[in-house]
Amino acid sequence: MVVCPLSRGVLAQSIPSVSAPFAIYVLAFAAAAVACFASVPRARTFDDPDVRVGLVSLLVLSGLWATAHVGFLLAGQGSLAVPLYVAGLVAGFSTIGAWLYFCSAYTGRTLHRQPVYRRAAVGVFLAVLAVKFTNPIHGIYFTVEPSTTPFPHLGIHHLVGHWIAMGLAYALATVGIFMLVEQFTQVGADTTPLAVLVGITGLPLVLDVIGTLHPGLIDMTYEPLGVAVFAVGVLFVFYDRFQATRIAHETDEPVIVLDDDDRVRDYNVSARRCFPEIADRVVIGEPLAEALPELAAAVESGTDVCPVDRDGETRYYRVSVGPFTAGSRHLGRLLTIADVTDRERYRTELERQNERLDRFASVVSHDLRNPLNVAQGRVELALETGDDEHLAAAANALDRMEELIADVLTLARQGQPIGETERVRLEAVAEAAWSVIEADAATLAVADDPAFRADADRLKQLLENLFRNAIEHGGSDVRVTVGALPDGTGFYVADDGPGIPEESREEVFEYGYTTNRDGTGFGLAIVSEIAEAHGWDVTATEGATGGARFEFAGVDPAGDDAESGFTVDDAESGFAGDDDDGSTVRPR
Repeated sequence: MVVCPLSRGVLAQSIPSVSAPFAIYVLAFAAAAVACFASVPRARTFDDPDVRVGLVSLLVLSGLWATAHVGFLLAGQGSLAVPLYVAGLVAGFSTIGAWLYFCSAYTGRTLHRQPVYRRAAVGVFLAVLAVKFTNPIHGIYFTVEPSTTPFPHLGIHHLVGHWIAMGLAYALATVGIFMLVEQFTQVGADTTPLAVLVGITGLPLVLDVIGTLHPGLIDMTYEPLGVAVFAVGVLFVFYDRFQATRIAHETDEPVIVLDDDDRVRDYNVSARRCFPEIADRVVIGEPLAEALPELAAAVESGTDVCPVDRDGETRYYRVSVGPFTAGSRHLGRLLTIADVTDRERYRTELERQNERLDRFASVVSHDLRNPLNVAQGRVELALETGDDEHLAAAANALDRMEELIADVLTLARQGQPIGETERVRLEAVAEAAWSVIEADAATLAVADDPAFRADADRLKQLLENLFRNAIEHGGSDVRVTVGALPDGTGFYVADDGPGIPEESREEVFEYGYTTNRDGTGFGLAIVSEIAEAHGWDVTATEGATGGARFEFAGVDPAGDDAESGFTVDDAESGFAGDDDDGSTVRPR
């Protein structure tokens, strides 16, 4: 074995004759060089300038590395073989710097811009180059000797210096791979394309080892072949995926990438948290209309805000649709999604408050104006005639105004949003509300005693209004029953009075609706406001005895009852006795 420099006899060898193995080697590295150089224009379409610089540099250096290998093979055992091989080694080690530059820029890091890392990279590069160029002196990097297997060439035998440099190169390359894997994982992207490319790119290391141990393969560096595969894969096979992953990493907001046919190309982890249904199954390649029909409907209609039901709660998302491009190439559409639930709830509450203000204005302009006109007219007549009866009528009109004002103020208070709620029991609150009702012959029956979360004061006001409504329409001896709904989702208040006509059951909650000429028509409107403030649904229907029945659904259970629905708890009952149907009865 001869250590470089070569003897004159070795350098004088001619270019090898063409054989099938020789042609395969030359064509393989030539194809790698062409693939790298041909990919440069595509690499320049990346929008980020640092990503573009890193990838273009990687491709150019890899192309030069492969070209140097082609020259080395064509030189055979001639004098240019060693210089060309060393040139390839220099270009090859340079690709590590370009690779790390690309990975740092692609993943949004700034390592490639920090002076300390740049100086360290230059120092390592120059040290390795010094070892390569001084190999004729120390002979620890490689040796050469003529070889005829599998075709005539200058055999390279790598020594410890080469393997140390190779180990360092692969260690640094692994750092770049880690950056990419971390980014793909963080955005929730499918890592399969990356794994495939990294696996193929790493195969040349196996060829390096085989070439060292087995004479059937030339002992040379095969990494240009792997880099060429990586370049073609990134820029032509998985280009859209790499672009989408980079864009998704640039924002914490949910991002979904669509192709030109509105099929899901990719999405980040924020989108997966926002839409759990795409986390439970693979939707890549599915039409958006199948993967996320609610979102697809919003995109199709051009609606800015998309309501989505989540575990019984409505969330609101703002959907921004933009082009997904690479340079001048249009690849599809990019959906950027923002959770605007709080904003939409605030807007809805403002609209609700405005509606209530409009209704209050109607009350002031109509309901209050009538008794005010009566009072003014009666006072004028009293002044003109001196008849005190007119003053009595004026006083009645003023009392009417006072009732209206009190109810309007109650509406204003009860319609405000609910803050903190507490655990309450229906029986205790019903008893407290019943204690202020003036109807000695009326009775209250408690069929069930569910526990749930509510504002106790407002719940008491709600029950008081329902009890008064029952007595007003059912008479002083009316029987009122409270209890849990059969499905455990709420409670009801029923009476045995005349009931509410079916055609009027929706109107009874409107402002000013009353069948009593002396009533204000706000009692059940207050009930509706309190229920709405809690987030409950209230419905007027017919009770078992034909009387009125008001059902409140959507109530949040509390305590032990939350685990198994609303249940009866007779142990805490403070009522006087039990009725025949098992309910607890409280007479007035």
